[in-house]
Amino acid sequence: MKKKGFLIDMDGVIYKGSEPIPGAVEFINGLRDRGLPFLFLTNNSQRTSRDVCYKLNKMGFRVNDTDIFTCAMATARYLASKKENGTAYVIGEGGLLTELYNAGYSIVDDQPDYVIIGEGRTIMLESVDKAINMVMKGAKLIATNLDANCPMGEGKYRVGCGALVAMLEFASGIKAFSVGKPSPVMMRMARKALQLTTDETVMIGDTMGTDILGAGSMGFTTVLTLSGVTKEDDLAHFGYSPDFIIKSIKDLLNEELFMRVMGEPLLVDATY
Repeated sequence: MKKKGFLIDMDGVIYKGSEPIPGAVEFINGLRDRGLPFLFLTNNSQRTSRDVCYKLNKMGFRVNDTDIFTCAMATARYLASKKENGTAYVIGEGGLLTELYNAGYSIVDDQPDYVIIGEGRTIMLESVDKAINMVMKGAKLIATNLDANCPMGEGKYRVGCGALVAMLEFASGIKAFSVGKPSPVMMRMARKALQLTTDETVMIGDTMGTDILGAGSMGFTTVLTLSGVTKEDDLAHFGYSPDFIIKSIKDLLNEELFMRVMGEPLLVDATY
């Protein structure tokens, strides 16, 4: 079998809410049994990798903390590579704060090097006002991701990081730099974490504008699953296409299809 590894989105791909998508546990645990490398990628900066791992373990996935790569991790590592022991004013929660501390950053309320925006369920307008003024005084504006909204299950959504960032950009006149999917920063970090080359990397995701766009731009093999955000009718609106289209990750339990994904990239609609 040709060497390949997998970058895998989570919500809408391997689970919805607190329930695994049928076939997902078998597929992921099967990758582990085959010794094939994989890494979960998420644009949710709220939770630490340990928190995410705990949730997956409860569902039956045999995964470790090191199998999780969040946009908070990517953001912290990127900033540490640009400025060691920097300072940041943060609108976000535990996952982002933990990664910044781990990267040697100090969280401050005055004259930060960076203003960093992540997800948050209890964001005060006072914090947003402070962030705007810091950016206008020279702090660099960083977004963990630019997702406009986040699905909560049962057809419900909450405001995403991108919506808050858009408000700050409009108020300050300064554009944010985003590190999360589809940014090549996060995609490249994830590939390197698995020690894979471009043609050895497969991305499985449910969102055209993040998972498929980001991975496709990097030259990875892309697999779109229709079990999450993107539906089949949506595909006509995009100027790019995934290499494979599946109903859900359960389809990859079909050995013939799995082997095609593991081979040379082909434009195949595997929906049935």
